[in-house]
Amino acid sequence: MAPQSLLDFPPSNQSRPAPPNATSCDGAREAWDLLHRALPTFIVAVCLCGLLGNLLVLSVFLLPPRRRRLSAAEIYLANLAASDLVFVLGLPFWAENIRNQFHWPFGAALCRAVNGVIKANLFISIFLVVAISQDRYHVLVHPMASRRQRRRRLARVTCVLIWVLGGLLSVPTFLLRSVEVVPELNISACVLLLPHEGWHLVRMVELNVLGFLLPLAAIVFFNYHILASLRGRAEVRRVSGAGPADGKTTALILTLVAAFLVCWAPYHFFAFLEFLFQTRAIQGCFWDHLTDLGLQWSNFFAFTNSCLNPVIYAFVGRLFRTKARELYKQCSPRRLPAASSSHRRETFQRFWRN
Repeated sequence: MAPQSLLDFPPSNQSRPAPPNATSCDGAREAWDLLHRALPTFIVAVCLCGLLGNLLVLSVFLLPPRRRRLSAAEIYLANLAASDLVFVLGLPFWAENIRNQFHWPFGAALCRAVNGVIKANLFISIFLVVAISQDRYHVLVHPMASRRQRRRRLARVTCVLIWVLGGLLSVPTFLLRSVEVVPELNISACVLLLPHEGWHLVRMVELNVLGFLLPLAAIVFFNYHILASLRGRAEVRRVSGAGPADGKTTALILTLVAAFLVCWAPYHFFAFLEFLFQTRAIQGCFWDHLTDLGLQWSNFFAFTNSCLNPVIYAFVGRLFRTKARELYKQCSPRRLPAASSSHRRETFQRFWRN
């Protein structure tokens, strides 16, 4: 029914083999009507929340009253906010696309540009999550080997490489996306046209393995050792009576991994089902509707990660709250009268002393 999933899967009625009873696969109309009505509203809400949250994060990190060099953690967080910001800027186009029942009204150029930018920042965001976990691993597990200047320089280089890699991985999207007429649905859809059947496997490896399984393995590895290190420190503090362990850090780490899984696991599950359907491992109308509807709704859950990242990586963390308070105190207008009254009092005292 759906001509195109957002994250680079071919249109179900063009690039994959039709099931033997394709003529009877026109059910689930109520489910599609609900999707056309509800999903665009959810996507717009995600876009607005993502814009506000990530703009706030960038303003706190990049526009402080007192200029100073960002730490390694702040460099990663600022790049993550920038990536998520660029990502959500493309969502209104797809909200309108779904509202139009997958008719793409913006032309071929925007079809390629919007999807290419979204695809690039999909990988950039995930790789930055890995980089943040890796940086925290070195700070908490190997603190003596982590020099601040070296970490800052490594963070800048890592972020540049991640942006370049994300751009390279999005090149096929820029090249293969196009606006094509879908006669069965009487629409012109923004679709991904793969030149050969072998591309199905290539795209699946790229998206599921490189874009999810490997980053997930790295995140689990780093955070497992972080939690083990924190538990060891907690035991030392308990024995020595030095005070309670830093439970907030542990909770933050668990929240990071849980949010990553909740947001991305559903999409990759349905993406794998889509691959099985394309290769005829599974067939029939049930799987056709399940994969198409599942991909559309799981896209939405993947989008919400761009909203949650500012909350998880910034608002929950002490680093962001401290900088936000400093920025608020520096920019608060109440400081100006206080400063003026202090200056007048000092001038008055000097006057009478003289």
